[in-house]
Amino acid sequence: MDYEWYIETDGNGVTLNYPARSTNLIQAFGHIPDHWQPVLRAGDLNLGPYQFISHPENTFTYSNGVWQEAYQIGELSDADKLAKQNAVKAWWNSVPRPNLSAWTFNETTCRYEAPIPMPPETPDVLYFWQGTTNTWQIRPPYPMDGKKYKLDFPTGTWVEVTT
Repeated sequence: MDYEWYIETDGNGVTLNYPARSTNLIQAFGHIPDHWQPVLRAGDLNLGPYQFISHPENTFTYSNGVWQEAYQIGELSDADKLAKQNAVKAWWNSVPRPNLSAWTFNETTCRYEAPIPMPPETPDVLYFWQGTTNTWQIRPPYPMDGKKYKLDFPTGTWVEVTT
C-alpha cells in the first residue's frame, strides 16, 4: 500500500513535528527517509452537529507498522446544543425565505431541511427547490451569453439581472 502521508520519528517510537506528504519528502530527499513512517490521517472527521474537537492538538498511535492520527472528540452540553439550535434558527429567520417556507428545522442535524430529500445530483443534473410546488426541480442550464442571471424559483427560469 502506498501512503500519502508520513511522519518523522526519532527511532524510539516518538513522533516528531507534523506529517508531510510523500511527494514533498521525495522532492526534498529523493526518497522517503527510513525514519519517516506512514501515517493514516484523520481526514474529514465528519463531526456531528453537536460534536467538537475537545483537545486542540492531535495525537498519533502506532499499530501494525502504521501511525494513526486521532483526535479527542467532545459533545456539547444540553445548554450548548440549545444555544446552537437557537443560533441556527435566528440565522434562518434573519432573511426572508419565501421559496423555502415548507422547510423545517431538524434538531438531530441542526439544519433546516426540505420536506422531501433532494434526488442525487450529477455533473449534468442539478436540482433546486421550487417553493410554489414544494418539489425538487431540475435546474436549467445557465445561459452562456455573457450576461448575468438569477434563477426565478417560481418559474424555474433564468432571469437577466439588470441594475
